[in-house]
Amino acid sequence: MDAVRVALLREVLAGTEWPAATRRFAGALRSSVVPHGGGLLLVGTAAYEPWHLAAHLVDESTWSGLPELAPTLVRHRVEPGGPAHLAVGLGRIEAAGRGETLLLVAPERPGAGLLERVHDARRAGATVLSLNDGDPEVRGLAHETLAVTGGGDVDLDTVQHLVSAAAGENSAPAPRGRRGFRDRLSRLADQLTSPPPARW
Repeated sequence: MDAVRVALLREVLAGTEWPAATRRFAGALRSSVVPHGGGLLLVGTAAYEPWHLAAHLVDESTWSGLPELAPTLVRHRVEPGGPAHLAVGLGRIEAAGRGETLLLVAPERPGAGLLERVHDARRAGATVLSLNDGDPEVRGLAHETLAVTGGGDVDLDTVQHLVSAAAGENSAPAPRGRRGFRDRLSRLADQLTSPPPARW
């Protein structure tokens, strides 16, 4: 989703909790991975693989100049002979520890095996973040969580777009001088979509 569409989506959602909530969650994600130079592991449930979020975070890492945002996608089923970036299995979570961040995307309750691995990673010192459906056990495992319930204003896919965009935007201010095209486009979109100032 490009910067203009994200800005329009935020305008549509103005007055709801989502723009601020996704920026807060993105800030937690960024502050967890940037100081450690990366180490972001992204995992879904057995029924839901967050490959779309992985792709958006890779894009954001490139556009924002924050390579630390690029995740390692951890998969429940790894096909033999597949490409290396699709060949990381659940054993990677078992090896996670201090300085690494585990982002769990769970639109439904994860299986007990995954929850146990996430718990072990947290005990080993990994930071656990979660986008989930409000499951109390997942919420209890995560250092930072954002719940997307079925009856809200947005769905999980929309929230993932907002979080990934905010993770790149919330980077440290660019040094003075030339700004990147994406930064200029995002700033222009925000200006074009913001309401006029109130006049008293």
